[in-house]
Amino acid sequence: MSKRGQVTLPKSIRERLRWGPGTRLIVEDTPEGVRLKPASLFAPTRPEEVAGMLKYSGPAKTLEEMDAAITAEVRRRWRRKSTKPED
Repeated sequence: MSKRGQVTLPKSIRERLRWGPGTRLIVEDTPEGVRLKPASLFAPTRPEEVAGMLKYSGPAKTLEEMDAAITAEVRRRWRRKSTKPED
């Protein structure tokens, strides 16, 4: 344990669990030992609190319109990705 109360986990464990830098963990004391699990990024909500957040009030889109929008976004992202300088 560090002076700041932090515990260092082996890199192999962090990579396997996909716990990147800054991951907040919940520590649970169990009869078998200590259990670490990632803390939720968001506060708990009820369905009525979030339902309709992305509500669309226009006419319904056709499948062709939805496919065209998806295709356009994929092309846009592909162009953006292919124009980035190499690291």
